[in-house]
Amino acid sequence: MNADTVSKPVIVGVDGSEFSSAALRYAGKLAERLGARLEVITCIGMPDYLVVAHLEGGEHPLTGRLEDAASRAVEEALGRAFSGERPANVDVTVKFGAPGKVLVEESRRAQLLVVGRHGEGGFLGNAMGSVSRACAAHSVCPVLLVGQEADDV
Repeated sequence: MNADTVSKPVIVGVDGSEFSSAALRYAGKLAERLGARLEVITCIGMPDYLVVAHLEGGEHPLTGRLEDAASRAVEEALGRAFSGERPANVDVTVKFGAPGKVLVEESRRAQLLVVGRHGEGGFLGNAMGSVSRACAAHSVCPVLLVGQEADDV
């Protein structure tokens, strides 16, 4: 592994679900083993953002409330994932935009992208949701899809 790869973060997409808590736990352990920063990204989807953007011009108070709600969801996911043993080298970012698109764009500067794998599962069901599918198909860096049942790295 070269120095450039080591300096790149492990990025994990978090939406507050149990799937994202499992992904966060995995990403934290992998970042520690790789000696990398862990960057947690949560997204406020376009429908929410578009509604706020069309309200009165400029920064609307609802924008801040959406960011606060997203930040609280990430903090809850961090609490579930690490049970008070939160890794030291963690950055949390709230982004506006479609989660799949945002995470694929962020993958350009990551050494690894970790996302929870939603979906119905099984042979005939969807094995992944739309965000994990977009990340797996379009990310620049390697992608790790983590199911809710995953517990150990």
